[in-house]
Amino acid sequence: QVQLVESGGGSVQAGGSLRLSCAVSGSLFRSIFNINTMAWYRQARGKQRELVARITGGGSRNYADSVKDRFTISRDNAKKTVYLQMNSLQPEDTAVYYCNNVEGNYWGQGTQVTVSS
Repeated sequence: QVQLVESGGGSVQAGGSLRLSCAVSGSLFRSIFNINTMAWYRQARGKQRELVARITGGGSRNYADSVKDRFTISRDNAKKTVYLQMNSLQPEDTAVYYCNNVEGNYWGQGTQVTVSS
Protein backbone atom coordinates (compact mmCIF):
# COMPACT_ATOMS: atom_id res chain seq x y z
CA GLN A 1 0.00 0.00 0.00
CA VAL A 2 1.38 3.36 -1.01
CA GLN A 3 1.37 6.15 1.52
CA LEU A 4 2.73 9.67 1.37
CA VAL A 5 2.89 11.32 4.78
CA GLU A 6 3.51 15.05 5.04
CA SER A 7 4.77 16.86 8.11
CA GLY A 8 6.23 20.21 9.05
CA GLY A 9 3.29 22.51 8.56
CA GLY A 10 2.32 25.12 11.10
CA SER A 11 1.75 28.81 11.75
CA VAL A 12 4.39 31.47 11.22
CA GLN A 13 4.56 35.21 10.82
CA ALA A 14 5.31 36.84 7.50
CA GLY A 15 8.99 36.57 6.66
CA GLY A 16 9.37 33.29 8.52
CA SER A 17 10.38 29.86 7.30
CA LEU A 18 9.07 26.32 7.40
CA ARG A 19 10.31 23.02 6.02
CA LEU A 20 7.81 20.44 4.87
CA SER A 21 8.68 16.76 4.61
CA CYS A 22 6.98 13.97 2.69
CA ALA A 23 7.94 10.42 3.56
CA VAL A 24 6.80 7.58 1.32
CA SER A 25 5.97 4.02 2.27
CA GLY A 26 4.97 0.87 0.44
CA SER A 27 7.69 -1.55 -0.59
CA LEU A 28 7.00 -1.45 -4.34
CA PHE A 29 6.80 2.32 -4.40
CA ARG A 30 9.92 2.73 -2.32
CA SER A 31 11.82 0.56 -4.79
CA ILE A 32 11.04 2.95 -7.67
CA PHE A 33 11.03 6.18 -5.68
CA ASN A 34 14.44 7.21 -6.92
CA ILE A 35 13.29 7.40 -10.54
CA ASN A 36 9.92 9.00 -9.86
CA THR A 37 9.00 12.65 -10.12
CA MET A 38 7.69 14.13 -6.88
CA ALA A 39 5.83 17.38 -6.44
CA TRP A 40 4.31 19.74 -3.91
CA TYR A 41 0.92 21.31 -4.54
CA ARG A 42 -1.11 23.69 -2.43
CA GLN A 43 -4.73 24.65 -2.15
CA ALA A 44 -5.89 27.82 -0.50
CA ARG A 45 -9.44 28.12 0.75
CA GLY A 46 -11.82 28.74 -2.11
CA LYS A 47 -9.12 28.26 -4.75
CA GLN A 48 -8.00 25.49 -7.04
CA ARG A 49 -5.09 23.27 -6.18
CA GLU A 50 -1.91 24.56 -7.81
CA LEU A 51 1.55 23.20 -8.46
CA VAL A 52 4.22 24.71 -6.22
CA ALA A 53 7.34 22.76 -7.15
CA ARG A 54 8.42 19.54 -8.81
CA ILE A 55 11.59 17.47 -8.81
CA THR A 56 12.43 14.61 -11.16
CA GLY A 57 14.32 11.46 -10.28
CA GLY A 58 17.36 13.04 -11.88
CA GLY A 59 17.06 16.14 -9.71
CA SER A 60 15.66 18.63 -12.23
CA ARG A 61 13.45 21.19 -10.53
CA ASN A 62 10.78 23.62 -11.57
CA TYR A 63 8.75 26.10 -9.54
CA ALA A 64 5.65 28.21 -9.73
CA ASP A 65 6.56 31.82 -10.46
CA SER A 66 5.01 32.90 -7.17
CA VAL A 67 7.52 30.88 -5.10
CA LYS A 68 10.69 31.10 -7.19
CA ASP A 69 13.71 32.27 -5.19
CA ARG A 70 11.83 31.65 -1.92
CA PHE A 71 11.05 27.91 -1.94
CA THR A 72 13.40 25.00 -2.59
CA ILE A 73 12.36 21.44 -3.32
CA SER A 74 14.80 18.63 -2.61
CA ARG A 75 14.84 14.89 -2.13
CA ASP A 76 16.76 12.32 -0.13
CA ASN A 77 16.53 9.09 -2.08
CA ALA A 78 18.10 7.06 0.72
CA LYS A 79 15.38 8.23 3.10
CA LYS A 80 12.63 8.12 0.44
CA THR A 81 11.67 11.62 1.45
CA VAL A 82 10.94 14.86 -0.36
CA TYR A 83 11.31 18.28 1.24
CA LEU A 84 10.03 21.78 0.61
CA GLN A 85 12.03 24.53 2.25
CA MET A 86 9.90 27.67 2.37
CA ASN A 87 11.55 30.99 3.18
CA SER A 88 10.24 34.56 3.25
CA LEU A 89 6.72 33.26 3.73
CA GLN A 90 3.86 35.62 2.97
CA PRO A 91 0.18 35.54 3.93
CA GLU A 92 -0.68 34.51 0.37
CA ASP A 93 1.28 31.30 0.94
CA THR A 94 -1.38 30.19 3.42
CA ALA A 95 -2.82 26.91 2.16
CA VAL A 96 -2.94 23.18 2.64
CA TYR A 97 0.19 21.71 1.09
CA TYR A 98 0.06 18.28 -0.54
CA CYS A 99 2.80 15.91 -1.58
CA ASN A 100 2.29 14.14 -4.91
CA ASN A 101 3.89 11.29 -6.79
CA VAL A 102 3.49 12.20 -10.45
CA GLU A 103 3.79 8.80 -12.12
CA GLY A 104 1.33 7.02 -9.85
CA ASN A 105 -0.77 10.09 -9.01
CA TYR A 106 -0.55 9.31 -5.31
CA TRP A 107 -1.34 12.07 -2.82
CA GLY A 108 -0.62 12.74 0.80
CA GLN A 109 -3.25 13.89 3.28
CA GLY A 110 -2.00 17.47 3.30
CA THR A 111 -0.46 19.73 5.91
CA GLN A 112 -1.70 23.20 6.82
CA VAL A 113 0.57 26.21 6.48
CA THR A 114 -0.71 29.49 7.89
CA VAL A 115 1.20 32.76 7.52
CA SER A 116 0.04 35.78 9.47
CA SER A 117 0.88 39.38 8.66
